[in-house]
Amino acid sequence: MTTTTDHTPESGPEPEPPPAHAPAPPRAARLIHTESTTEIPVHLLFRDDPDPAPVHLRPAVVGRRQGTGEQPRLRRPAPERPRPAVRVDPELAERPARVLPGAAGVAAGLCGAAGCVAASWWAGVLPPLAAGALGLPVSAPAAGLGPAQWAAYAGAGALGLFGFGGLARGRTGRAWVLGLFGRYRGTVRRTGLLWVNPLLLRRRVDVRLRHWRSEPMQAADRSGVALRVVVLVVWRVRDTARATLGVEDHETYLRECVEAALLRVPVEAPGAGKGAMESAQDALTRLVAEDTAPVGVEVFAVRPVRVEYAPEVAAAMHRRRIAALDAQHRASVLTSVVDSVEDTVTRLTMRGLVELDDYERKVLVRDLTVAFCAGRGDTGA
Repeated sequence: MTTTTDHTPESGPEPEPPPAHAPAPPRAARLIHTESTTEIPVHLLFRDDPDPAPVHLRPAVVGRRQGTGEQPRLRRPAPERPRPAVRVDPELAERPARVLPGAAGVAAGLCGAAGCVAASWWAGVLPPLAAGALGLPVSAPAAGLGPAQWAAYAGAGALGLFGFGGLARGRTGRAWVLGLFGRYRGTVRRTGLLWVNPLLLRRRVDVRLRHWRSEPMQAADRSGVALRVVVLVVWRVRDTARATLGVEDHETYLRECVEAALLRVPVEAPGAGKGAMESAQDALTRLVAEDTAPVGVEVFAVRPVRVEYAPEVAAAMHRRRIAALDAQHRASVLTSVVDSVEDTVTRLTMRGLVELDDYERKVLVRDLTVAFCAGRGDTGA
């Protein structure tokens, strides 16, 4: 009898199974590194592990990758910044210039002329006929044209030129801005005959109330449709010093301010109500007045007097307006017909003239609607 013995290969000691209550060894946290630059734990994207490993995240900002089509994050609208105020030289303000009455200039000119005559008589070059007419002795010895006579001529001539050359006539609604060697010396608003220093440079300024009707300018309505607007601006020069010296040309500056305001303020399309036009007028006047006040120009009103569509959109907007008016007319007609049918059916039913079931009521409503619509169409035709 043969006995078979199983031989088990030799092996090392078997490892003991870990106790059930022993904690699991910590595993490495798997991270996804985005290209912008924060670390996103995988367990936050796929929550399949019962006990996710805690991961310390560093604060970072995820930006928009260029060229991927990714939309940026919505941000809060930034508050509007106030418009910077125009700084004006405080010394550049209108002030009255020093002038004399015209009688002083006339007197100085006459004195200069008399001095020239006296110097000529002293030098002996005055004709005897002129000397007799002036009551001067003709037999006076002639001293000749020496240095003293030439000095007398120069002094008398300068006095006469200075007196007569400074005479000016001031007019109502006109002013002169005076300057000497590039420096502002004052403004003359007086009227009548005046004497102004002839060495001062004079610039005439119209200070009357004026109006300006513009050429068609570009504008837009609330929907962005291009318009052509003609405005009437009522204005005047309030500070002659700033209007003349603060800008190169205050009329051109006013025109450009009006153009800029028309691009900023939506103007109602043709056919808008009176209230909308007055609102646009108030906004335009306020903006233009704010822009022109620092240069001494006072604006009273900016009124749109003609509003029309731009040539490139005029035909399309005309068709659109006709379609809108037609739709509005159809809606009003339909509303009137429905009200008439409802009133007729209600009266017939309430007074007991007829008893209608649902089918008969529908037929009656249809027939009345057709009749009323046909009558409306014949009347409109």
